[in-house]
Amino acid sequence: MTTSTHSTNKTITHILGYPRVGDKRELKFAQEQYWKGQINQAQLKQVGSDLRQRHWNDQSTSGLSYVAAGDFAWYDHVLSTSLLLGHVPARHSNGGFPDLDTLFKVARGQSASEGDSCGCGSVHGSDHAGDNNGAAAGDMTKWFNTNYHYIVPEFSQEDSFQVSWPQLFEEVNQAIQAGHKVKPVLLGPLSYLYLGKEINAEEVDNGFDRLSLLPRLLSAYQAILSKLKSLGVEWVQIDEPILSLELEDKWSNAFKLAYQILQSDVKILLTTYFDSVEDNLAKIVELNVDGLHIDLSASPQQLEAVNAAIPQDWVLSVGVINGRNVWRADLQTWLEKLQPVKAQRGDKLWVASSCSLLHSPIDLELETDLSEEVKSWFAFAKQKLNEVSLLGAALDGNGHAIEACATYSQPIKDRLTATHVNKPQVQQRLKGLTKALTQRSASYPERAQHQAQVLGLPLLPTTTIGSFPQTADIRQQRSAFRRGQLNADDYQQALKGHIQDAVKRQEALDLDVLVHGEAERNDMVEYFAENLAGFQVTQFGWVQSYGSRCVKPAIVVADIEREKSITVDWSVYAQSLTSKQMKGMLTGPVTILCWTFPREDITRKQIADQLAFALRDEVEDLQRAGINIIQIDEPAIREGLPLKKRDHKAYLDWAVDAFKISASSAKPETQIHTHMCYSEFNEIIDSVAALDADVITIETSRSNMALLKAFEEFNYPNEIGPGVYDIHSPNIPSQQWIVSLLKTAATKIPIERLWVNPDCGLKTRNWTETEASLKNMVAAAKTLRQLYQVTDTVKAEELETELS
Repeated sequence: MTTSTHSTNKTITHILGYPRVGDKRELKFAQEQYWKGQINQAQLKQVGSDLRQRHWNDQSTSGLSYVAAGDFAWYDHVLSTSLLLGHVPARHSNGGFPDLDTLFKVARGQSASEGDSCGCGSVHGSDHAGDNNGAAAGDMTKWFNTNYHYIVPEFSQEDSFQVSWPQLFEEVNQAIQAGHKVKPVLLGPLSYLYLGKEINAEEVDNGFDRLSLLPRLLSAYQAILSKLKSLGVEWVQIDEPILSLELEDKWSNAFKLAYQILQSDVKILLTTYFDSVEDNLAKIVELNVDGLHIDLSASPQQLEAVNAAIPQDWVLSVGVINGRNVWRADLQTWLEKLQPVKAQRGDKLWVASSCSLLHSPIDLELETDLSEEVKSWFAFAKQKLNEVSLLGAALDGNGHAIEACATYSQPIKDRLTATHVNKPQVQQRLKGLTKALTQRSASYPERAQHQAQVLGLPLLPTTTIGSFPQTADIRQQRSAFRRGQLNADDYQQALKGHIQDAVKRQEALDLDVLVHGEAERNDMVEYFAENLAGFQVTQFGWVQSYGSRCVKPAIVVADIEREKSITVDWSVYAQSLTSKQMKGMLTGPVTILCWTFPREDITRKQIADQLAFALRDEVEDLQRAGINIIQIDEPAIREGLPLKKRDHKAYLDWAVDAFKISASSAKPETQIHTHMCYSEFNEIIDSVAALDADVITIETSRSNMALLKAFEEFNYPNEIGPGVYDIHSPNIPSQQWIVSLLKTAATKIPIERLWVNPDCGLKTRNWTETEASLKNMVAAAKTLRQLYQVTDTVKAEELETELS
């Protein structure tokens, strides 16, 4: 492999990738127009081209040494890699080279009625495959421990790989022709294999392992590098983020072979992020590459070990500008830490973002509602470009840049002692935290007796997860209120009307435990962020989750406290409309933490504890107001796991304690529910049980109740609501289907501890689908109550025959 040479001692500056969607979400809207047939492919591609040109110009104008190319994706970058390699599931193959429509079919699925057109359905997951000869979307999962998603590559033993989709090369050429110095971005071969899955169980049983495909895959990668060299590329960024994991030997050992085979005239910057690489450092230094990028934002302590270990002729790229958060960097402190490394390595030290900036909002200058003080704390993606460039200039000894680093960093330093950020009253409360504050006042068996008497619920009680359809009327009224076109009183009355409607519909369906429907909530996390002191929400802080799906996380800017009740008035109003039990709805502390931008000056545990105390007060007020069932949702508790398994226990311990603090003010007769979406529970079942929720509702319909096996083998002691139908599908589940699922569930969990509910909230469905599905769900529960409560053997047999 060639080595890096530069004629000057100038520090190279770069980023690992840039947001794709546009500061006004131009890509999102163009994609959705294309899927609806409102624009053609040429128009869609023009939007992408314009965005890339703008983003490259931003990088060049900021003074970066290289612009990133190949980081643009029409859905997600892993799926882009699949198409680049010609690796498309057979159900989506058109028999020739894949194209943009192929990509969208893999990402979004295709119904039978769509034939070979580009109109794609919205179903995710191969569990929906085969309906009416449609083609199911690829499975989608989280990208490491971020809130970004990717389409999971599917592997079988006959797979071949051939460079088949020109997008990467077209974009590199486009950037070069525009006068930019380009560093292409490419997902590495081992990470690509690792992040996929074998799809043929029989092949796996016969010993097939997707790692065996590596030699074939490397041939395609060699062709990619050769093509990039022919375009005039000097450096290629090859992302191997799995080097931050605790890898099995077969995976870590495969790196040496892979990077021996990848001989090329281009220089390779091996790129890692999200955690330390120290576990794999001994093997990394043996690789045939020209440089290594490490994430010092996630793991600053690894700098000394990595710098000492890697060869002196390698580039060391240090990711010090956090690509996963919104905070302004303390450039002065980083300058002091990196100056000795610069003195040692000279032009072999590069400065960069920690990871791709796609996890960051785009442009802080669009935020006109932020105070000047708050604005001085933040740096979005566009501002982070300037941070990288400024730090590089300071390391080169530029006096103006050195002075600018000190001035730029001062607001972050001032925050450390500001009492409106670090609030004495909140910190004093946390100092009083004891183990007793994480415990309910009675054990579950005792609580269950109290709750049975107070709640008077039937066998197999029916409920929903919390939200009901967010209709066009609701969204329009919310928008009008925020624009000042609808006054507060009229908006409140409109919301009450939606709640009345939701309660009336639920009573007509004869559900046992009702919810108010959450018409007042735009998002399950943002709503609480807007109503808790210590958060800042933004106007344009959008971040891509996948495809056209963008989220706008709130930001934790100060110690968190609840200054007044948040949900009590709405829940009490809803309860006044019915004699049935009304369930209060809260989002749990770990989920709020995971789905917002956290502070960097205190630990995640401290933030979770602050949230837990605020929610504890809300629980206390709800039960004081007569709400006897309260749901504290924690769908993100598993996805918050650290990347390294050795760190799991410490995280789960404080995450569980945060939930228990939230619920600890509940009296024995107050029933605490929690909800978890689409999680593999086997790894964390002990911690799920330790939450000690009276009822846990989970997704099990997609797996035909297979996920209940974890609860069965563990002998989960409390009550469970296994979701009996998939709310992400427009399909209406039949009564018979729900009956069969519940009967399966009853073989794993005692019938007296089972609840009946959908697998998630109904916010995204319409009322027609919702009412039809819930009608069948309630009917199934009532039918099974008859079966399990009848004492006459003959009658039971007749009912069983009827159910069959």
